[in-house]
Amino acid sequence: MKTNLSTKTIGTFALIFFSVSIGFVSSFFILKSENGNNEIKPVYAETNINSDLSGALALQNTYREVSAAVLPVVVEIEAVEFQNREEQTFTNPFNFFFGPEKSEEENKENEDKSEDLEEGENPRSFRNSGLGSGILVRRDGKKYFVLTNNHVAGNADEINIKLFDDREYQGELVGTDERKDLALLSFETNEDLEIGTLGDSDELYVGDFVLAVGNPFGFQSTVTSGIISALGRHQGPDNNISDFIQTDASINQGNSGGALVNLRGEIIGINTWITTPTGGSIGLGFSIPINNAKKAIEDIMSTGSPEYGWLGVSIGNVSPDMAESMGMDSSEGAFVSQVFKNSPADKGGIRPGDVILSIDGESTKTSNELLYLVGDISPGTRVEFQIIRNDSPVTAFVRIEKRDSEDKVEELSAGNTVWPGVSILPLTEEIRERLSIDDTDNGVVVFEVYPKTPLQIAGIKSGDVIIEINGTPVSNLNDFYRLLNNNKINFTYIREGVTLETSSIINR
Repeated sequence: MKTNLSTKTIGTFALIFFSVSIGFVSSFFILKSENGNNEIKPVYAETNINSDLSGALALQNTYREVSAAVLPVVVEIEAVEFQNREEQTFTNPFNFFFGPEKSEEENKENEDKSEDLEEGENPRSFRNSGLGSGILVRRDGKKYFVLTNNHVAGNADEINIKLFDDREYQGELVGTDERKDLALLSFETNEDLEIGTLGDSDELYVGDFVLAVGNPFGFQSTVTSGIISALGRHQGPDNNISDFIQTDASINQGNSGGALVNLRGEIIGINTWITTPTGGSIGLGFSIPINNAKKAIEDIMSTGSPEYGWLGVSIGNVSPDMAESMGMDSSEGAFVSQVFKNSPADKGGIRPGDVILSIDGESTKTSNELLYLVGDISPGTRVEFQIIRNDSPVTAFVRIEKRDSEDKVEELSAGNTVWPGVSILPLTEEIRERLSIDDTDNGVVVFEVYPKTPLQIAGIKSGDVIIEINGTPVSNLNDFYRLLNNNKINFTYIREGVTLETSSIINR
């Protein structure tokens, strides 16, 4: 039985093989006859690259030259804060922004050092350190100055500065600019060191090639490349007033304070922060334009602190609804919602409801642009403001004064030093629906009331709809701000369907 099965199997395979062979030979002759005498040639993958590499090699050489020039002027900064043990119940955000936390072994070593304190020092304090970057920007004799971020070294008790070739120096804090998140450090040496070349960040364009140089996660002297992704970004952390450069060059923890440079090797930005859900770079890095830092460097070197101009107003952007309510053709300009009494704006004739279009010919399309321009004006300078007031152009001349500390400015924002002390919005259909206001009622709605101001004391609250001032109907924002400037004011308003009146309020 086995022998018969094997014989059948062999016969079957022989028949299959014979059939396949006949088919292959037949196909070959058929193809040959269809193609005539054309020879079938093999096709090989292309092995010769004919592309012109000169452009790419030129860019590569440029990157090499720029890196070689910039690496010596970018330093690593180790900033140490002395902190109490009981305060350390969470991960310190100081480390997140500009460098990795020390290892357990290093922290233990620091704690051991803290126990070896001199007489009079707090035995419960310990050293908390982090890493960041900085840029050599100035030399004065044997003293060198390093520009970095305030969040890197502004609160440091000890500062160590390391060059790209591992030379180290003890640094000192010269001064800070908290509004722009900048700090200036110094150290002394008799050696000749390279100084960075500061470029012109006003000459940048989206798409420009840039390199970011710093010390991410402690990896010293790291260079990454990318382009300028956007300009004039205003969404900075901690109320930073810079109009940031956005780049996709890789920026990570430890890059803060490092250089963003162009292909000429000029420093055009100070790398400051990133947007990331992971803690690492996702191509959304932001740098302070170097032009925003130049005045701060000069001010800190000369006086130890920056000098800002002060106008004395609260400002915001013009929304489309506001523009329509004020009869404006566009939403460009900085809207003045409050004026501080006896401020430069008050003395110069700027009023609540004004829309500032330019300062000395420089446009202020947004409130941030106004903020930057005023801040950079030297105190005592008289400047010209172009304004829209009640549909009409107005010119005002204002002598800018020196801005006080942030604490004093905040104090001025509450109480009877600010006029009118309320924020007003047009009565849109959405607001009518939300507040259940009848379609027949016209007016403007109170969005916010400042504490301790005359209108707050008179009883005005958020959500009130002001329909009359001194008996004159108010139908839009222009009406409100035009009637606001009388010496004595009575408001008629609607609250929860009930019409109410205030007692007389003295203007200023």
